[in-house]
Amino acid sequence: MFIDGDHAIFSSKRFLVVDDFQGMRTMFREMLKSCGAKEIDVATNGKEAIALLEVNKYDVVLCDYNLGAGKNGQQVMEEAKVRNLIGLATAWIVVSAEKTTEMVLGAMEYMPDDYIIKPFTEAIIRSRLLAAISRKELLHDVEKAIYEKDYASAITLCDEKLKSGIGHAGDLIRMKVGLLITAGRRKQAKELVEKVLAQRDVPWAKVDLAKVHYLEGELDLARDLLLQVTEENRTYMGAYDLLAKIFEEKGDLEEAQSVLVCSIDLSPNSATRQKALGDIAQKLGDLDLAEKAFRKTIALTEHSVLKVPSAYIGLAKICTEKNNPSEAMRVLGEVQKTFDCTQSTIHAKVIEGTLYRKNRDMKAAQQTAKEVVGLVKGAASALPASVALEAAEFIMGNGDAATAAELLKAVVLNNHENEAVLEQVRAVFKRADMEEDGEKLVTASLREVVDCNNQAVHLAQAGKLEEAIAMLRDARKMMPGNKRILLNLSYALILLMQKNGSRELAMDREVRDYLEQVRKLDPGNEQCGKYRNALDAMPIARAAA
Repeated sequence: MFIDGDHAIFSSKRFLVVDDFQGMRTMFREMLKSCGAKEIDVATNGKEAIALLEVNKYDVVLCDYNLGAGKNGQQVMEEAKVRNLIGLATAWIVVSAEKTTEMVLGAMEYMPDDYIIKPFTEAIIRSRLLAAISRKELLHDVEKAIYEKDYASAITLCDEKLKSGIGHAGDLIRMKVGLLITAGRRKQAKELVEKVLAQRDVPWAKVDLAKVHYLEGELDLARDLLLQVTEENRTYMGAYDLLAKIFEEKGDLEEAQSVLVCSIDLSPNSATRQKALGDIAQKLGDLDLAEKAFRKTIALTEHSVLKVPSAYIGLAKICTEKNNPSEAMRVLGEVQKTFDCTQSTIHAKVIEGTLYRKNRDMKAAQQTAKEVVGLVKGAASALPASVALEAAEFIMGNGDAATAAELLKAVVLNNHENEAVLEQVRAVFKRADMEEDGEKLVTASLREVVDCNNQAVHLAQAGKLEEAIAMLRDARKMMPGNKRILLNLSYALILLMQKNGSRELAMDREVRDYLEQVRKLDPGNEQCGKYRNALDAMPIARAAA
């Protein structure tokens, strides 16, 4: 018989059990009832689980790994986290008979709160759930602050909980480090993580310190720390991806590939890592390895929210390079059937047209180029630079230099401070024997961005903040990926709120959204943290009576 305190804990929580076997669902339900639980929902497969998670907030999810046809338990957890169907305060417990290293490592990469191996007893379930619930109960208010992108409040809450001595100090410190990094307060993150490492050698702290070094541009220091982690803790998968990225940024693609191959040998079920390996192998010309990695990515994401068109595009390119046009066309057809977005359609059409040109079917290539031109009109500014560059080169090669120039201008406007991208734009013109035209376009586009920014800054300095904001909002529509525009717009909005004496909630959310966009484009951008701090320092505007 459990003590009343345990019954009270279970009775106050809502549970979701996900298992494809009726016997296991019944057993879980009875065990949870015996522990005191009253609200227990069940799902027989991944689709049912997602449907329940979309409409209910659960405190605890117990999910089997193998769920029959459709999504497996890992894919359900992936989708729940990616779509924010669960938060920090939800305990996710993987329950499975799978105990192979690759299965366990694959599941643990998505950081469930526990992994319980079948068979188990009621006592094991009770003790493990109580431990998980105890940790999660600390995080309800932190979760709310993070959801609102109010990282300063989330950090303050972590400090308050640490000072109170209520337990789980290690979890709170680790969370605080992550929040400091996200908020751009890297000096404080470095000091805290070094304090942790002075007391004991833990891999997560070394990895987070490596992240700080990476964001500070100290690639060698970051690399050395991550190499230590992978040598001392081979199965700590969190170190491999950043290590590969660092080698790639340093131009050492062979080492980057080697790191990814090593990590995939340990944990082959990470779709994002398989995709990264495919991209690196393709750059190195290792077509067989690239094809294998892209095909594995596609297989792993068949029922996953992580399914991306770029894996299919990569595979189609490899098939084209390996002179397998029928397979390339089949894969491109899958892109258009599977993904309903303009960007993926444009990219697939570009590869299709390139394939026609390679096979000297110029009539089909011309027709495809016309289709691409129709698709890019009105969408140029929203395309990623890589897709826009490929589309522009294909269009230009089929005789439409004007549309190609419009696309390339959009690339420059969105990336005017990225010299590597600007060189790629120049290279497209150079390969078309239009080098002088390319230089003129780049120069004029750069001047356009600078003039727009300068005009907005002058308006703001003259106290005409509303006019500056209106100008920058219009510029953002034309240049949605331009970090400088996003940062200046954020600053102008902050100045307006400071002038008014408080944070207006809609404006506050607007700024935080812009800063989050900049953070995704440039994780090391220091202005994001400074502007968040300026926001957090202002009082919230009182609601109108």
